[in-house]
Amino acid sequence: MSAQPAHLAIVASAQPAAAASAPRPSLTSQRSTRRVEFEPRYGGGRCGVEVSYLWHGAPDAPTVIVQGGISASRDVLTVAGSEAPGWWQGLVGEGKAVDLRHCRVLAIDWLTPAELGSAASVSSEDQANALSALVDALGIGRVSAFIGSSYGAMVALAFAALHPYQLDRLVLLAGAHRAHPISTALRSVQRGIVRLGQSSGQLDEALSLARQLAMTTYRGSEEFARRFAAAPELREDRFHFPVEDYLDQAGRRFVERFDAERFLALSESIDLHDVQPESVPTPATLIGFPSDRLVPLADLCELQRRLHGPATLAVVESPYGHDAFLKETDQLAPLLREALA
Repeated sequence: MSAQPAHLAIVASAQPAAAASAPRPSLTSQRSTRRVEFEPRYGGGRCGVEVSYLWHGAPDAPTVIVQGGISASRDVLTVAGSEAPGWWQGLVGEGKAVDLRHCRVLAIDWLTPAELGSAASVSSEDQANALSALVDALGIGRVSAFIGSSYGAMVALAFAALHPYQLDRLVLLAGAHRAHPISTALRSVQRGIVRLGQSSGQLDEALSLARQLAMTTYRGSEEFARRFAAAPELREDRFHFPVEDYLDQAGRRFVERFDAERFLALSESIDLHDVQPESVPTPATLIGFPSDRLVPLADLCELQRRLHGPATLAVVESPYGHDAFLKETDQLAPLLREALA
């Protein structure tokens, strides 16, 4: 790791010169739905599913799948018809790490059991099978890379295990072959809070609390220590700690844009995930964060060791914990460029 910064500096400094000489392409964009068929893992038989997708970038260029966490949508970047700013806008775009002058990005909205007929749950394999069927339906045939972060990394591994003939390379950030038991414990408490809210008629309050608890697992201890070290204030007959306002705001924002049943289904899907690394032949780049308490670095080391195909592991220091894949744009950009090269 000691030689890495010089190497990354070379990659980063070479990029602007290439960007300056490259002609500006006219990008093509599809933000639509396509009906595909597959058989869900947890019952219901083969069914047709409407998959909402974004396919955007240079025409006739290789396709790169990009998928994020359970709260991420197909809107990886802002395009015409997008309802919100792209969740990975800093890394996907013209001249950026995932350079739309040289590729087309494909992303979907996650499926839930409600869209899978009578399936009892939705699995990472179901998401992977939907993506595989969509790749065929769009006439792509084979994608040059699948970049997955968090839950998206789990789906990427399932895709590589089930459909290796459709994929050239894996790039996995903050996601492993299985959920760590302590992370499953934390998510189980979150789901219990939401179910209690459903039964008591306080669903919004419960979903907000579940999200607040989740935020304490997404971010690192170092960041919380830096941001919320101030003394508490006496307000409304009790002491309020600085971190509470941050958590309240995060909970309110989540309730405004997320459905409780969707949260329950996708949270459970994370904990059902289990892919045997030995079944994955695709070359892989793994990126992990020592401050990530949801996906311990040790799990990524195990994944790298057990993968059937060649795999490298990059370790990125960050105070942001699991959310470092969203926050560390400058550190991640050269790693993504190198992986896609």
